[in-house]
Amino acid sequence: MQNHTLITQSTLNKFFVFIFCIFSLTTHAAAQKNVLLILVDDLKPALGAYGDKSSVSPNIDKLANSGMRFDLAYANQAVCMASRYTLMLGSRSSSTGFYSFGTEFRDVYPNAVTMPQHFMKAGYHAESMGKVYHIGHGNTNDEASWSIPHHKEKVIEYVLPESTGGKLTREEAFFTNYKLHHAKEHKGKFDIFSLPRGAAWEAAPVTDDAYGDGRVATHAIDRLRVMKKRKQPFFMAVGFSRPHLPFSAPQKYWDMYDPEKLPMPEFEEAPKDTPRFAVKRKGEITNFFPIPNHDGPFQPDLTRKLIHGYYASVSYMDAQVGRVMDELKRLELDKNTIVVLWGDHGFHLGDHASWTKHSNFEQAIRIPLIFVAPGVTKPGTASNQPAESVDVFPTLASLTGLNKPKGPQPIDGLDLSPVLKNGKKRVRDHAYHAYNKRTHLGLAIRTERYRMVKWIPHDKSKETVYELYDYKNDPLETVNLAGKNKKVLNKLLAILDKHPEAKKQIKKRPKRS
Repeated sequence: MQNHTLITQSTLNKFFVFIFCIFSLTTHAAAQKNVLLILVDDLKPALGAYGDKSSVSPNIDKLANSGMRFDLAYANQAVCMASRYTLMLGSRSSSTGFYSFGTEFRDVYPNAVTMPQHFMKAGYHAESMGKVYHIGHGNTNDEASWSIPHHKEKVIEYVLPESTGGKLTREEAFFTNYKLHHAKEHKGKFDIFSLPRGAAWEAAPVTDDAYGDGRVATHAIDRLRVMKKRKQPFFMAVGFSRPHLPFSAPQKYWDMYDPEKLPMPEFEEAPKDTPRFAVKRKGEITNFFPIPNHDGPFQPDLTRKLIHGYYASVSYMDAQVGRVMDELKRLELDKNTIVVLWGDHGFHLGDHASWTKHSNFEQAIRIPLIFVAPGVTKPGTASNQPAESVDVFPTLASLTGLNKPKGPQPIDGLDLSPVLKNGKKRVRDHAYHAYNKRTHLGLAIRTERYRMVKWIPHDKSKETVYELYDYKNDPLETVNLAGKNKKVLNKLLAILDKHPEAKKQIKKRPKRS
């Protein structure tokens, strides 16, 4: 009788151990967080959550109020293609040399481990839709990054024939952008930038799905419903194209604004004592009509129309973000999904008489960065921690319990999760970014108060040039203080010199953009 009791007790002990193991595994699987990464093209912090009283952005504002907003977040380079590489690789442009269009990262790092690949190796299902990697201008999507083929929605820029100068039918207008993104290669270069792109804006009486972003949101909703039925954790990247030019959005989003009340540029000159090449003029925006091809401020009416178009495009995109977030909540996936909203770079709206991006100034490089991490971030919090695009990769790995990112490519980002738990924590005292001009490479340090840019000439016979701006006393960047405040300049140069990629670029000339 006693032996029988002992055997039974032993069997029960093994049974309880077995049950405990199953419970632990089940709990771990249930605790493994999903990731929803929302990428937005050309989005500066022109959002209500960031203090812009003109912006109608209720959905992103709601998202920011659900987690942590980074007030000093910066792209590592203000170029679509390069910025998306910094995000997905965790590598700065000055580390990899990826500055310009036409360079595929796997040509340099064939075995690179991208952010979604890192999650796939940990058992995640990874997929993407819309503008994630930059597709076009000589660059393609990286299929190795996804569990299933990337969903490339039609990038519908125009629905009205008059937006193409009246030369195309309505049906042809839908595919204008397709032709632009598939221009023929000529003598090793993609002749994209000289092509006529149509109107700089369009306000059409259509539904949201008439343009690409509405269709991307619809596809994201469909895929979330599929993910709900799967037991496998997911990494989903959803990319929106607006507010990138052209400012094409349904009429109702234009109607949300009184153009006379929108903010106009306060300073339309080049900063005093700043090198001419540092200021962005003309370029991308002059490919659209009716934009004049001259080097200076636009007429006030045109400036106001473009600003109106940018804000209307922001509101259109915001509505699509809201649709996706509403579905995430309806499916009860929000409780177990980390959501990140990231802008690939900022956007000049006439400041310094500059438009679009492609500079090292604040308006081109500062981005919105929002984390909502259940159980980690507190609702409605914000931080002045200087953050970079490269930080997203290691931070998401940390939040989901994955190993630190590791690959043949350099990993430059830092884990921001201590800051997500306490906004007063600091993991660095500056942000680092760069921009490569035809004549100089500009390497920059941005602290909470200052930005210093070191412009290294490609021609070694030329002198290095510096910029320094004090955002406490001069938020509009009206005066370059590099020649007047040597103490701060040298302090920031000492920080820059500690970056190994900065030293490497002094010795090795980067590819020109």
